[in-house]
Amino acid sequence: MTPSPPPSKLGIALRVGLYALIGWLSLVISATLMVWILGVRDTLFVIAALSTFAAAALANAIVVRIYERGRLSDLGLGWTSTAPREFFIGAGIAAGAAVIILAGPWAVGAAHFESARGSDHPWSSLIFIGVVLLFGAAGEEMLFHGYAFQLLIRSLGAFATILPTSVIFGLAHRGNQNASNLGIFNTILWGVLLGYAYWRTKALWLPIGLHFGWNFALPLFGVNLSGFTMGVMGYALRWNAGDLWSGGGYGPEGSVLTTAIVVVLFVLVQRVFPERFQESRFQE
Repeated sequence: MTPSPPPSKLGIALRVGLYALIGWLSLVISATLMVWILGVRDTLFVIAALSTFAAAALANAIVVRIYERGRLSDLGLGWTSTAPREFFIGAGIAAGAAVIILAGPWAVGAAHFESARGSDHPWSSLIFIGVVLLFGAAGEEMLFHGYAFQLLIRSLGAFATILPTSVIFGLAHRGNQNASNLGIFNTILWGVLLGYAYWRTKALWLPIGLHFGWNFALPLFGVNLSGFTMGVMGYALRWNAGDLWSGGGYGPEGSVLTTAIVVVLFVLVQRVFPERFQESRFQE
């Protein structure tokens, strides 16, 4: 497919606006349908993850088809020779980062494990949650770093695109349970990291891997994930330290430990993944 010529400023605004409108409408409709089908008891994170994925897939598919005559795989989702490495290394280093900020405090006595309500079938529930979280990570990456994000990077540059998009990404989590100012700030930092991971590799596999690895590792320790309580393994990590270290009800993402570890992840991404100069198929 031959890349399309760069649109005018008005054309960019129209494309991004249509993308945002379709994404928002799809999210509202899909979430409403899932609430009607599943109810809200113990299913909020499932509804959030699956409705986000559905909205992102639909918004990208429609806008890409209209303006580029392309497919979803053209958004950096094509399964290339580098895709497995980017996804699995990304998932591994993000999961490792989660282990460090939780196992460290436990080892020095700043936190301890205690029994908590969990599933009667923890391992099957963990597999189910893993699948849901994978869809949720892929959905958020497609939504925030899909067609509109990539079009803006082409038109405005990386810095002018990644930072504003990351602020929107963080503010989108303000409605989560127990959201705190530090938690939103850290979520914005995560948005910068994930946007940079796309820019570094020109594909979505690394940001999806980072996103999924982090999200999957946290429930294994029995802590909240962006305000959501999974309660799968039958135990919870209780802190002897204050909310500044634990993140409070928002979970570790609301702590200074996450602030520090995101900086470490940023350096790792820069060192492990060389910048790829082959642009997406929508690039000039």
